[in-house]
Amino acid sequence: MTDFKHITDDFSVATQINLADVARAKSDGFTAIVCNRPDGEDPGQLSSADIAAAAMGAGLTFTHIPVRGAPGAAEVEAMREAVEAAAGPVLAYCRSGTRSIVTWSLGQAMSGAFTRGELVGLALGAGYDLTGVLDT
Repeated sequence: MTDFKHITDDFSVATQINLADVARAKSDGFTAIVCNRPDGEDPGQLSSADIAAAAMGAGLTFTHIPVRGAPGAAEVEAMREAVEAAAGPVLAYCRSGTRSIVTWSLGQAMSGAFTRGELVGLALGAGYDLTGVLDT
């Protein structure tokens, strides 16, 4: 079972999820799933289409925002918009969760929703060090 790392009441991150995790996300109260992992990154990885089908079948929205390396402005804005449009808590995933939390955090810092220091603290609480990314 994949560990969902709670960042805020409305946002969590995870490593690569599986189909059973989609059902668990629904039962845990998530309303949306965001995939930040490019398809085909690892052999045997579930495709975004597989997760999207499971998410939609469970009544969750699904957004695919693949991030290769450091997220660019388009990915950051797409993540911010996906989280803002969600009807409730969002679960974002990638290979390790790092691209998801970095992409989300950059959008939150740019929008002023959280200070850079607050974001570093939230990330550290979930096991991610964003000090080099957010340069507080």
